[in-house]
Amino acid sequence: MKNLQDKVMLITGGASGLGFATAKELLKRGAKLSLVDINEEGLKEKKEELLKEFPDAEVLTVAADVSIEEDVKNYVDETMKKFQRIDGFFNNAGIEGKQAPMAEYDQKMFQKVIDINLNGVYYGMRYVLPVMKNQGAGKIVNTASVAGILGVVNQTPYVASKHAVAGMTKNAAVEYGEFGINVNGIAPGAILTPMVAGAFQQINPEDPEKAQKEFSDGNPKKRLGEPYEVGTVVAFLLSKDADYVNGQVIPIDGGQSVAY
Repeated sequence: MKNLQDKVMLITGGASGLGFATAKELLKRGAKLSLVDINEEGLKEKKEELLKEFPDAEVLTVAADVSIEEDVKNYVDETMKKFQRIDGFFNNAGIEGKQAPMAEYDQKMFQKVIDINLNGVYYGMRYVLPVMKNQGAGKIVNTASVAGILGVVNQTPYVASKHAVAGMTKNAAVEYGEFGINVNGIAPGAILTPMVAGAFQQINPEDPEKAQKEFSDGNPKKRLGEPYEVGTVVAFLLSKDADYVNGQVIPIDGGQSVAY
């Protein structure tokens, strides 16, 4: 299924986790990629991995810290310089931070989570939306989280930032829909990525697998999600098949967020 043939897709946080899994899904559908990540070495390795699997793919890599506005402007400029357009934007880069009760949370870490998860997503839309408006078309998918729908113990800045991403997604959809732009969000639950593995390590340093099992037992599917299961949803939202889906924040969590 080549429903994204020659479409230019921009992904932040592209060197690992959901970003990398989505990159593979988009390449399967014929897209051209601009991959952005703070980890320059990781980007090089992942580009090589992608080109082994998709030898004819066009993949640009740009190292950037999404919490720095000039870096964001640069990755948009570099993408435009190479491809002259941006058809889809997976605005995905984020961190969890540390786990601690609200009144004990380290203030520097709090600010770092907000700077990356909230400001980084805002800067991304700030510079990509004008490109798409000028084109008269485009699709954006922001990564929120189930933590953007519900409270999560010991993760105050993460929850605050992801709720804000969900809100910005709705606002952008309302403001830019008339210009042929769709803005949606995803709300993944616990997906088997390095970030989630690190969270279970924090919860139970002695036995993170036990923490993972306890969490999985509370899920209607009795398991964690796989990164590709997020990638396929993002690929749909970035395709023409989702032309009338706008302003939605879609949980990808096995049904956990709807269980009482």
